[in-house]
Amino acid sequence: MPVNAYVLLRTEGVGALVDLTDGHLPSLSYWGADLGELTTADAAATARASEFPGAANISDDPVHLALLPEHWTGWLGRPGLAGSRSGRDWSPKFSTTGLRVDGATADTDGSLIATEGPTVLEVDAADEVAGLAVTLTVELTAGGLLRVRATVTNTGAEPYEVQGLTPALPVPPVARELLDMCGRWGKERVARRSPLQTGIHLRENRKGRTGADAATVLHAGTPGFSFGSGEIWAVHTAWSGNHVHYAERLSTGEQVLGGGELLLPGEIVLATGESYGSPWLYGAYGDGLDEVARRFHRFLRARPNHPSTDRPVTINVWEAVYFDHDLDRLVDLAERAAELGVERYVLDDGWFGSRRDDHSGLGDWTVSPDVWPNGLHPIVNKVKDLGMEFGLWFEPEMINLDSDTARAHPEWVMATGDRLPVESRFQQVINLGLPECYAYIRDAIFAILTEYRIDYIKWDHNRDLVDAGTQLDGRPGVHEQTLAFYRLVDEIKAAFPGLEIESCSSGGARVDLGVLERTERVWVSDCIDPHERQEMHRWTTQLIPPELMGAHIASGESHTTGRAHDLDYRAATAVFGHLGIEWDLARASEAELAELRGWISFYKEHRGLLLAGDLVRVDFPDSSVNVHGVVAPDQSSAIFSVVAVDRSEAVSVGRIPLRGLDPTRRYRVAPVADLLPHRGRPPAWFGLRMPSVDEYAALNAGERTRLVPDGEQGVELSGAALARSGLMPANIDPDHAVLYLVTAVD
Repeated sequence: MPVNAYVLLRTEGVGALVDLTDGHLPSLSYWGADLGELTTADAAATARASEFPGAANISDDPVHLALLPEHWTGWLGRPGLAGSRSGRDWSPKFSTTGLRVDGATADTDGSLIATEGPTVLEVDAADEVAGLAVTLTVELTAGGLLRVRATVTNTGAEPYEVQGLTPALPVPPVARELLDMCGRWGKERVARRSPLQTGIHLRENRKGRTGADAATVLHAGTPGFSFGSGEIWAVHTAWSGNHVHYAERLSTGEQVLGGGELLLPGEIVLATGESYGSPWLYGAYGDGLDEVARRFHRFLRARPNHPSTDRPVTINVWEAVYFDHDLDRLVDLAERAAELGVERYVLDDGWFGSRRDDHSGLGDWTVSPDVWPNGLHPIVNKVKDLGMEFGLWFEPEMINLDSDTARAHPEWVMATGDRLPVESRFQQVINLGLPECYAYIRDAIFAILTEYRIDYIKWDHNRDLVDAGTQLDGRPGVHEQTLAFYRLVDEIKAAFPGLEIESCSSGGARVDLGVLERTERVWVSDCIDPHERQEMHRWTTQLIPPELMGAHIASGESHTTGRAHDLDYRAATAVFGHLGIEWDLARASEAELAELRGWISFYKEHRGLLLAGDLVRVDFPDSSVNVHGVVAPDQSSAIFSVVAVDRSEAVSVGRIPLRGLDPTRRYRVAPVADLLPHRGRPPAWFGLRMPSVDEYAALNAGERTRLVPDGEQGVELSGAALARSGLMPANIDPDHAVLYLVTAVD
């Protein structure tokens, strides 16, 4: 019997009204700020009030825009299910057959089912003529995200090819401005805006991985929306392979945001009884970009497997030694790191097979006897004796043709036709979709993890998937490769409880909620230049919270850009993520090491706030300044950073507001005096001054110049005054930052 009901979902200030009347697939009559309690009459009136009135030369009946949009209803936008049975059954008409709420079968007598808190709806539907069945899962999660996925099953006698399965969420006509991301290697997640016009804004990713240029989160909001204000609706496709994000506006005025997996021809052909499920499409509603971001953060933080805020300070040896794995040098680096307070040591590329450079060895996951004649035991044992965790780099999805594995199994290289794909980074892709290949890679990793005391894997993926087919028949294999990657990580995590894995992919090319179901961290970018990282962190945190974001202090000259920066700027940028170091400490001066020790101590003292606070990014008209921070969930404390990313046309940028605090409470605000930039003019409220000539002369050689006390440090103001009146910042040179501690005093 067809389902006939309304379902009201409410949690954490978000409401969604799902219309399941008359046996139709579920549609959203409303999604946005919580409307409060509704009656059945209210729900029916809301649904009726949202119907399109009709117009000349379109469908006589109102279009029923389902979460899986259907062509037969008169919807002329992108369909939710695209596919056919050799050209037939391409426009199914589904009727609902069942509804479950949190796993229990629900009564569907036309009344309202009202829920509060995180809730899961499952709706079954079928088209017996087309030989198809579908299940739509709709969930309002912790944090107030609305997520949707669909599963289609072939109930017919002949195979059915799925060409696309992309749920969509309607957005109101006030949402006429779009914001999503673009980017490139070394400059991931660059925000861009555009108007939402009639037609489709389509972001397709065919890289076989999430991509440095991925849309990441696609927002539609009231024109001019900002970090702190403006209604916004946003979607994210939680999938680590080929995928789609899109925004569409029809000439009728209807608007949707949607997304799903991008399927290559022939990737999904369902035999009788077989099913295909789409990835989750996450929807976030908020007043301002910060609230949208915090909904993703709160959802992730509510997971039982989410890492704690006690994230270990990490050193990765890559930019210190590259492929030069000399034991004495690596031990020296470990000793220096431990003395500074580092808690995790990661050995990067170059420890296996013939891997002395990036031309060979990938695929041969055995310790190189040439470089490590006693295995990795000497370095692992030394790191453990120093009280640090040990991490190791792998790139399991890739292969060099110059490797024993490729020579023994050339058919394991992903390819189509009679050719190899174009080479990238001197490597190809190894086909984890082949059971024997998958087993070989899995067993090799298991052997390393069994022999050595490894706490952490840096999991890399350094090229796009081009011509990524299975050599045996040439069929595309990106879908199977993505599932095999997920399965491999799941198997490893199940076999080695407590092991942490970082998603790295040429830097930040695999950052999505699909990979983060299985990993504890992402590498934001191979570029650690803090000037670039300021913007990359600003927009990476639109999806993920800081504790999942690898942020390292590099050497003074950037490996990727050649820019040189003082340590205070490199560190002030990195402490707003999962802090690490990527620097040959043997080349650091004693003064630099002392300063670095201070930053590590600051991070350890405050990481409970830095990695658990609510994200705040301050809208400020002077683009030379980047202001951001974290506020404790109970608004008892905060840390803000005021960053000079350029020179202003004015001598002073003026007072800067600090948002996110309780307007009724009083706070003491003070700069973190020990970590101030070497140069800069402090305002009077700092209670600090430049040193006199005599004080400057008394400094030891190499000792850092510091401001000296000059009266009471800091100022007390209400949260309302800090948000509206603000504070005058220090005048600092470009590419420097000042951190401010904010503490409630009442």
